[in-house]
Amino acid sequence: MKAPKVVLASSSPRRQQFFQNLGIRFDVESSDIDESPAPNESPTELVARLALAKAMTVAGRLAQKTAQSDAVASDELLVVGADTVVAVDGELLGKPASVDEARTMLRRLRARPHQVHTALAAVSVSCGELKRKRTRTNSTTVIMRAYDNDEIAAYLATGDHMDKAGAYAIQHPQFRPVQTLTGCPAGVMGLPVADLLCLLAESNVSVELSPLQICPALTGLQCCRQQSENTHCIRQ
Repeated sequence: MKAPKVVLASSSPRRQQFFQNLGIRFDVESSDIDESPAPNESPTELVARLALAKAMTVAGRLAQKTAQSDAVASDELLVVGADTVVAVDGELLGKPASVDEARTMLRRLRARPHQVHTALAAVSVSCGELKRKRTRTNSTTVIMRAYDNDEIAAYLATGDHMDKAGAYAIQHPQFRPVQTLTGCPAGVMGLPVADLLCLLAESNVSVELSPLQICPALTGLQCCRQQSENTHCIRQ
């Protein structure tokens, strides 16, 4: 069976870097959807809905292009969407709109735990029609270290905070805000690699490398699958 062409429904440089380091050949098409939470929606419900909405939006757009084309589309597509939120005390922290908002977020997260939820969705497109869709949600508990206000100011001066949920990056080489985490460091960066490989395997997309090879280089932390070599899904 021929593997489908992979499309990443995200303009995130970090997610693209994961795909590149895994050796996945892919195209990028941004979804540009409304990411506002619905009333009474939990963080995990939100990320799962948004990841699927991103994948479905791009998949629908590509399917429409195929239907309007005179050429017969023989290639199948697999569109991957992703979404990440930070939650503390049940409140969602998105991407900061300003330096002041980022500073407030970092002070609130300091020296305490919070949760990072990342969902992945994969939608198959065949002959101009949407086919199978799957989602996976990954949750990680992060405890931040007791960084001081001067460290916050120095980090904010780099501008690294502006496109990140919760206003921080675990992999930043100077700030290094995380004390400990329980779960998936790659998920905190926006792309839980083991979950991605399972979704790809279900659609006949094989990847030679494992999270054990890729994640530490990109996150600066040990892969959550370090204790197990079984990083791929087993097909039933």
